[in-house]
Amino acid sequence: MDELTGRVAVVTGAASGIGRAVAERLGSEGMSVVLADIEQGPLEAAAGELTAAGLDVHPVVTDVSSADSVERLAAETVGRYGAVHVLHNNAGVVAAGPVAEIPIATWEWVLGVDLWSVIHGIRAFLPLIEAAGEGHIVSTASSAGLQAAAGIAPYNVAKFGVVALSETLALELAQAGSPIGVSVLCPGAVNTRIVDADRNRPASVAAVHPTTAVEQRFKASAGSLLAERGLAPAEVAERVLEAIRTRRFWILPHPGWADVMAERAAAMGADGHLHSGFGG
Repeated sequence: MDELTGRVAVVTGAASGIGRAVAERLGSEGMSVVLADIEQGPLEAAAGELTAAGLDVHPVVTDVSSADSVERLAAETVGRYGAVHVLHNNAGVVAAGPVAEIPIATWEWVLGVDLWSVIHGIRAFLPLIEAAGEGHIVSTASSAGLQAAAGIAPYNVAKFGVVALSETLALELAQAGSPIGVSVLCPGAVNTRIVDADRNRPASVAAVHPTTAVEQRFKASAGSLLAERGLAPAEVAERVLEAIRTRRFWILPHPGWADVMAERAAAMGADGHLHSGFGG
């Protein structure tokens, strides 16, 4: 997209982390930004701060795992601003544990927020972006969507799904000659609170999957990595903005992951062994 001023964006998971940074960056380009998040208090706080900074934002409490909730988000966006040009499917959660021990309810929660949310977002917003005549859809996957990490199977599965869905959408739109661009964001460590996602774990899931000792160790280890070595969300947001402007599909803020993927592909035809990947 060449012109962002006066256009409308929707960002999910916008109360904090990457979503908050992307919303702020798009708003600074003159876009009106609808902020969607399931946490009402932090969402309203973020909206207040961005409004005080002179940005045009509108908060909408949204459960992205619910098709109905995402449809309501779309309706409210159009009702307020009349159109949608950019969608960033960004909301995400993670849960840790061995594959054989993770409850079905946890699988459903993580896949609902991390994968079904992107499906719901595309279904609800693609027709609106097409009606606007041009636009862009960004979906947040992860380096875990390029090569799996041990101990977080539902997250890996969801993020591989987001990559596949984004590739499919990009191919279909290109074949149709559509002016709508598609990007998939695959960051490694970013300084966010995703390891504390259990704060939003539904009561029905928490009843069968309380925060275990395994998960506490994961939170401590991963939390330290994100805080000490993670990119600033603002740096990721800058890469997202660049991709929207240039219609770049792959957004890999950590350059080392391109090398990991080359090694992964080489291993498929060479020794056939699974390699552990890049840690940051």
